[in-house]
Amino acid sequence: QVQLVESGGGLVQAGGSLRLSCVASGSIFSINFMRWYRQPPGKQREFVATCTSGGITNYADPVKGRFTISRDNANNTLYLQMNSLRPEDTAVYYCNAGGVRDSYGGWSDNYWGQGTQVTVSS
Repeated sequence: QVQLVESGGGLVQAGGSLRLSCVASGSIFSINFMRWYRQPPGKQREFVATCTSGGITNYADPVKGRFTISRDNANNTLYLQMNSLRPEDTAVYYCNAGGVRDSYGGWSDNYWGQGTQVTVSS
């Protein structure tokens, strides 16, 4: 089993910055993919960014140039630096882990954290 715990959310004014963190714990040898998703109020959950264990990143168009995803593989931690925040970035942000190899050589997929609220005021 893998547990993901997000932190760093809060209330910020438009144009401000926040840094989210996600710590993965459990019997983990490696994690291939770590991703951020978000769910705005009244809307579906949507992809934000992904980072492979090798550091390859990809972003959703609305956050390109403003958000930066990064990982600390040694500590199984994922980050999301969010700059130039806009009211439309208001959402619950979720961490997701995929392609998880445990200490016994087994594989599992698709773990989710509980989410952290980000609210951007205009």
